[in-house]
Amino acid sequence: MEKTSDSIKKEIEKLIQQINDHNYRYYVLDSPVISDEEYDRLFRTLKELEEKHKFVLPDSPTQRVGAPPLDKFTKVKHAEPMLSLDNAFSHDELRDFDGRVKRFLKSDADVDYTVEPKYDGLAIELNYTKGMLTRASTRGDGVEGEEVTQNIKTVMSLPMKIEVIDRVPEVIDIRGEVYMNIDEFEELNRGREKSGEPLFANPRNAAAGAVRQLDSSITAARKLHMACYGVGAVKGIAFKSQQEFVDWLRKAHFPVPEDFRIVQGVEAVVDAVSEIESKRSGFSFEADGAVVKVNDFGLQHELGVKTREPRWAIAYKFPAHQGTTKIEQIIASVGRTGAITPVALLTPVKIGGVTVGRSTLHNWDEIERKDIRVGDTVVIERAGDVIPRVVTVIQEKRTGSEEKFPPPSACPVCGSDVEREEGEVAYRCIGLNCEAQVLEKIRHYASRGAMDIEGLGEKNVELLYSQGRIRHFDDLYRLKKEDLMDLPRFADKSAGNLIEAIEKSKTTTMARFLFALGIIHVGVYAAKVLARNFEKLEDLYHIDTDRIVEIKQMGEKIAQSVEKFFSDKKNRNTLNTLKKLGVIVTNPDFTGGMPQKKGLPLEGKTVVITGTLARPRKDYEDLIEQQGGHATGSVSKKTDYVLAGAEAGSKLTKAKELGVKVLSEEEFMELVEGRK
Repeated sequence: MEKTSDSIKKEIEKLIQQINDHNYRYYVLDSPVISDEEYDRLFRTLKELEEKHKFVLPDSPTQRVGAPPLDKFTKVKHAEPMLSLDNAFSHDELRDFDGRVKRFLKSDADVDYTVEPKYDGLAIELNYTKGMLTRASTRGDGVEGEEVTQNIKTVMSLPMKIEVIDRVPEVIDIRGEVYMNIDEFEELNRGREKSGEPLFANPRNAAAGAVRQLDSSITAARKLHMACYGVGAVKGIAFKSQQEFVDWLRKAHFPVPEDFRIVQGVEAVVDAVSEIESKRSGFSFEADGAVVKVNDFGLQHELGVKTREPRWAIAYKFPAHQGTTKIEQIIASVGRTGAITPVALLTPVKIGGVTVGRSTLHNWDEIERKDIRVGDTVVIERAGDVIPRVVTVIQEKRTGSEEKFPPPSACPVCGSDVEREEGEVAYRCIGLNCEAQVLEKIRHYASRGAMDIEGLGEKNVELLYSQGRIRHFDDLYRLKKEDLMDLPRFADKSAGNLIEAIEKSKTTTMARFLFALGIIHVGVYAAKVLARNFEKLEDLYHIDTDRIVEIKQMGEKIAQSVEKFFSDKKNRNTLNTLKKLGVIVTNPDFTGGMPQKKGLPLEGKTVVITGTLARPRKDYEDLIEQQGGHATGSVSKKTDYVLAGAEAGSKLTKAKELGVKVLSEEEFMELVEGRK
C-alpha cells in the first residue's frame, strides 16, 4: 500500500528528531549512543525521503552544516563556512558522484581528482595573518566554532610562522584534521588505566578532548598531530588546484595527508581508494575512509555547494570499525601477573571486516562508570588491530532483564583470595599456584634476583610446562635428570647442569625467597627490609598490617599485600610443601628489628602519585619506600606530598583543595637527592 503524505511527513519528522538528538549527544555532550555507521544510515534515509518527496522541513539536519559547539571557549565565526562532505559507501556510488560532476559541468571528459586518506580526528581551521599563526578554531557548527589557539600551538608539526617560501599570503585560513597516532593513544590509555582514570573510547575522542582542554599543558602531553588538506578564506595568493595548494603546504612545512595522489577518471579513483583501504591497517593513525576532490579550483567554483556539502568532493567510507551488538555473558579473565579483567562475550558482529565476539571491559570501575550489564545492547569499537572495547551502553534498548556483574570475591581460576588496593583499579589473585599465572610465577621464582636457577630461562620454563614436567614452581624440586633427557634443547650435560642448579637453589636467604614468591609490591628492597625485621618466614604467618607499618620503610600498600599473602591458607600450604622438598631459608639480614638509618629525605612522609610520569610508577614507589616514605593511593589531610605527572586528574584537584604540597618530577628528585 502506498504511503500517504501524512505518513511520509511523520516518518521524516521522526528521523529529524532522532538525528538531532544524536547530533546533540555527539557534538555537545561528547557522548554518542550509536555507531557512526548507524548515524550515516539514518542521515541517508532522511536525505533520500526529502529528495524523493520534495518535502524538507526548516529544522532538518540536512539543512545544517552541523550541530552547535560546546560553549566552553570564545566563539569564532569562520570567514567561509567549514562544510561537511557527502558520503559514498560503494564503488558504484563513487561512479554516481563522477556522473553528477560531469552532468553539472556538461562534459564527458575524464575529470582529474585528488584522493587522500580520511583522517578520523577533529576538524580545525588555522588562521595565518602576514605569515603568523594568529588563531585556531574548531569546526563547531561550520559557521561558528571555538577558539583553541593555545592548544593547537602544542602540535609540534605546525609552523608558528610561514617563512620558508617566497609566496606568503597576507591572510590564509588552512584547514585540517587534528588526530592522535594509534600507538600513542594506546600508551595514553595504559597510563590512565594504571592511575585509575577513565579510558578514552578511541583516538578521535582523545584528540577532541585534548583540543578542548582549558590547560594547554594537558594538551601538550597528548602528542597531537595534524594533517592539513583544505583552504578557506585567502588573500594575497591564488591557487589553481588542490594539488598546487598541497604542494604549497609541503613547501611551507605544513603536514599534509599521507598517500595524497592525483588521478584521472573515476576508475582510477576506485583503484586509488581501494589501495588506500588496503593500506589502512598499516597507517599510524585511524583512517575511516578516503576523500575524493575535483582537483581544479575553477571547476570546484563552477560546481559550487549544496546546503550542507560541496558538489566537488565526496568521502568514501570504509567498513565501520564500530558496530552494535549484545553482551551475552561477562567472564573474569586472569592474566599472567594475577590481574583479573572482566571480558564481555558478545553476540558475534562484523566490524571492519572482522567478526568480533569478545570485548575487554578493562576493570570494574569502567563497568560501574558505563553501567555495563549482562544482556545490554552496546556500541563496540575496534580500532586497528587492538582488542575491541565497549564504547557505550544503549540505555534505550534495556528491557529490565539485564544483570550487573559484581567484582570477584575469589580468583575464578584457583579460588584464592583476591585483593584490590586503595587507589588501584585492578583486582589481583594472590595465589602462589594459580594456573593462569604459573609461567610468570615460575620465571620470576627462578630469576637471578630471586632463586637464581641458572639455565631456567623463559624458553625452558615454557618447554617444561608445555610438556607437562612442571605445573607449579614447587614441581621444580621434584624434577629428575631423566625427566629432561627426552626433551628438545636438553642433552646429558645441559640436563645435569639444570638439575644441579635447582638443587643449589634449595638453600637461600629469606630476602631472596620473599622476593622470589612474587608478593605484590614486594621488590628486592622491601624483601630485604622484611628480612631485617622478621627472623623466620613463619613470623609473617597471620602478621598484622599495623606491625609492618611500624617499620619506617614499609608503606600501607606493602603491609596489606604481605598480610593478605601470608593469611592465605593455600599459600602457606605451598610454603610448607617447599620446606618438605628440602628448601632451606636462612636469614643473615635479621637485625632484631633494630631501627635503621635515620634522616632519610621522606622519613615518615606520605606520598601520593598521580598522572603520567617519565619513569614507571613502580620506580617512584620503590624510591619513596627506600627513602623512608609511604606510597599511598588516595589524597587526604595526612598526605605530605603529591607527585604529579602530566594529565593528573582528581587526585591533583583534591590536593589543591586540601593545600597538600604538589611536586613535579624534577622537584621530587631534588627533594630526594637533597638538592632542595
